[in-house]
Amino acid sequence: MHFDAELFHREATNPLLTAGDWPYPINSVFNPGACLHNGDTVLVCRVEDRRGISHLTVARSKDGRTNWVVDGKPLIADDPTDAHSCWGVEDPRVTYVQELGAYVIAYTAYGPGGPCVGLARTEDFLTVESLGVVMPPEDKNASLLPRMIDGHYVLFHRPVSVLSARADVWLSKSTDLRSWTTPDPVMQARSGPWWDATRIGMGPPPIETPHGWLAVYHGVKAMVATSIYRVGLVMLDLDDPTKVIRRTPSWVLGPDTDYERVGDVPNVVFPSGLVLDETTDELRLYYGAADLTVGMASARFSEVVDYLISLPAEDE
Repeated sequence: MHFDAELFHREATNPLLTAGDWPYPINSVFNPGACLHNGDTVLVCRVEDRRGISHLTVARSKDGRTNWVVDGKPLIADDPTDAHSCWGVEDPRVTYVQELGAYVIAYTAYGPGGPCVGLARTEDFLTVESLGVVMPPEDKNASLLPRMIDGHYVLFHRPVSVLSARADVWLSKSTDLRSWTTPDPVMQARSGPWWDATRIGMGPPPIETPHGWLAVYHGVKAMVATSIYRVGLVMLDLDDPTKVIRRTPSWVLGPDTDYERVGDVPNVVFPSGLVLDETTDELRLYYGAADLTVGMASARFSEVVDYLISLPAEDE
């Protein structure tokens, strides 16, 4: 029997961002993508307006904890003329891509056909260049690696088969960020009563380490009256990220506080942003709490890596 360590510790001032912090009327703010840009921590937040439709708005902080400055208008919004995004844009992940010298925002575009994956490029989080919808419905939880492998961009995502209704993590490759290969399987939801047995999805863009790609994912367990969203860790092979090297048997962060237990969708910790401060060895995980607010939990990066590589190797 193996029990995972308490690696992540919640910020004392959580939740970091709420609807009351917004300069215009909204219902909720949650599931932010995160990165460092020009010395600031930048969060690209999912914001649900009072129609019930989501858009993406930027918030900035010098220390990634306090004094957030929120933009007065969305960075990416719903497009009533576009069948793919007329119902909103959701759940961004932000990757700085070395070869581009720019950031790529992977997000879920939502329309009558279902959720699908959209990409946009930005250099300053003031304007964006849309790369369009790159995966057909139903697909979501897209997260791009920060560098190419063998001349290909690598995108994790979660297509759902209408035949099996499985919701696992897959990987596709591209040379131009627009045309993508048929997905290859990466990681499956576990079977039985496990915490991540109902469905899983990749969280923030993985971080490269000498041991492999350190990745965060969410797992869902369906209960009688609710579903519980929790956080796990995985290490993927550097040269072939379809290979899982290590995977935490237990969750490392789950809904425990009032703001994670009670909200528009209760019992949710949804990891979507990850920032590494190499000078302090601090790893900051930004997450949506109960689909209502933004929380953050931090850990020592070296401890997280050491813990993962201490786990038994995966047979997958």
